[in-house]
Amino acid sequence: MGIRLGCIADDFTGATDLANNLVRAGMRVVQLIDVPPAGAGQALDADADAVVIALKSRTVPAADAVAASLRALAWLRSLGAEQVYFKYCSTFDSTPAGNIGPVTEALMDALGTDFTVATPAFPDNGRTVFKGHLFVGDVLLSESGMRHHPLTPMTDSNLVSVLGAQTTRAVGLIDHTVVAGGAEAIRARIDALREDGAGIAVADAVSNDDLLRLGAAVRGLPLVTAGSGLAIGLPANWGFEPSPAAARLPPPGGHRAIVSGSVSVATNGQVDRYLRGGRPAFRVDPLRVAAGEDVAGQALAFAASHLDDGPVLVYSTEPADAVRSVQGRLGAAEAGDLVERTLARVAQGLVEQGVRRLVVAGGETSGAVVQALGVTGLRIGPQIDPGVPWCAATLPDGDTLHIALKSGNFGGPDFFTSAFAVLDEGAA
Repeated sequence: MGIRLGCIADDFTGATDLANNLVRAGMRVVQLIDVPPAGAGQALDADADAVVIALKSRTVPAADAVAASLRALAWLRSLGAEQVYFKYCSTFDSTPAGNIGPVTEALMDALGTDFTVATPAFPDNGRTVFKGHLFVGDVLLSESGMRHHPLTPMTDSNLVSVLGAQTTRAVGLIDHTVVAGGAEAIRARIDALREDGAGIAVADAVSNDDLLRLGAAVRGLPLVTAGSGLAIGLPANWGFEPSPAAARLPPPGGHRAIVSGSVSVATNGQVDRYLRGGRPAFRVDPLRVAAGEDVAGQALAFAASHLDDGPVLVYSTEPADAVRSVQGRLGAAEAGDLVERTLARVAQGLVEQGVRRLVVAGGETSGAVVQALGVTGLRIGPQIDPGVPWCAATLPDGDTLHIALKSGNFGGPDFFTSAFAVLDEGAA
């Protein structure tokens, strides 16, 4: 028997976020970093119910995102996936050129399906969709910190219009009154939208109950697209129930460190809280990197003298106005690449210095770090905060690295300290 659910995530933190929700709902999940080579499926855990492939496709050119997603789809289909899940950010990070719309349509074409749903809702993290509009906490997406995102500024909260600008198919809405009516009402609305020529429907969801109803309603769709929230409503379609044993990891050890590249409002608050606690931290300045200074080497020298009293934070996180200033001098793409390469090198050096408990903040940063470390797969463990679990990875030398890949927007103010407490409590 093949896997039940095959998942394609457009960044690394989003992949662990999705895998976390599936594990909490009772599925045994294998998360892979990028598409494995041909024939690698034979080495998969035979007990896996779902496989999540983590891509780094959120902000690459749309054609590249489509190509990577189609490779992932082909590999998942070779494992017999009964349903495919395209996972994007709960703040719908995208531009009029994509990449959510183009990838969705390419997957629909490859699967031969004329309809799918789209909902980034994740109420546990304050992401809700009402009348097709995405809210972040109590404010519209367009009024949140995402309006200043350096790569995907979100200035429109109406997901029907946002997605419609990225697709050739008509986009409709399954509003909250229909969702409240349950799975049969949702299916009836899907049938009506199909008859009207719509190919994609944005679905309202303001609570976990809404996601459970949506999950039951989309049981027969070959493709679903969503943030990680919808994942709580899918495992029950195959009879799975929550099981704490699915989140067990090997005992942790080694030094502790944090690498933060996210510029989100949430991560800025977490860095500020950490710094105000007087803990050891080193700031990576992109302008000094661009000037040719060995900033990564300086960061590692600093860390070496503080790891015994860790955790140590190495960060490039800055408020939006500071980020724009740097981008104005270096260019947005160049500034981002410099930071990613530097933080990836720092992460490599930290692991060489004996760090075996590592928190990484930011989707792009997480992708760069896991690739630099040669990590090819993750075992999903206990949840730190909604959407962020601890994971265990086997390093190329055979050692176990406990790693948490945090989306920039996720986690409470004390995340950088509470994360290690969760890991230690789980091993007690």
